[in-house]
Amino acid sequence: MNRSTRLTLICHATTAATRTAAFPDDEGLLSPDLGLFARIRRSLPHADHLLSAPEMRARQTAEAIGFTVSVDGSLGDIGYGRWAGRQIADIEREDPEGLMAWIAKPDAAPHGGESITQAIARIGGWLQGRMTLGGMTAAVTHPSIVRAAIVAVLGAPAASFWTIDARPLGVAEFTSDGRRWALRSFNTIAD
Repeated sequence: MNRSTRLTLICHATTAATRTAAFPDDEGLLSPDLGLFARIRRSLPHADHLLSAPEMRARQTAEAIGFTVSVDGSLGDIGYGRWAGRQIADIEREDPEGLMAWIAKPDAAPHGGESITQAIARIGGWLQGRMTLGGMTAAVTHPSIVRAAIVAVLGAPAASFWTIDARPLGVAEFTSDGRRWALRSFNTIAD
């Protein structure tokens, strides 16, 4: 008999990069709304496993929610290579072909980092490994990784990554019956 597994992925809170349309680097959070974090914590079910991506913004979000977490490198943000920490407008001006290739071709990695396809495969492998774990896992990660997880679970084309609006503190909930994952809800808690 398969054990039911539940997974809640929480996008980290707002950073300077999310406010200024930049590719993130390992940055901290902007002035967090502690009341909102408390509301998120109250609305989450009991979790058997609490995880966080390794980047500062994910760990700070987890701490602000009240989690004592284990860091899981598989939940790390997409590797943005030489674009990390830079404004998207600057990249668009300096390397418009590279930026368009990265958006239009999921296998492209003109920044020297990770492609969208690679990120989807990485998080898909992570999900596969947790499918029969059982219990409830809550993890703080990045909007890009939440989008990648949704694409992986739905078996959607990699190009659909860009059509998912994963926002700061948005939440995606998944369930598994041990054979497959299902998307239960998305962007629900932080409304």
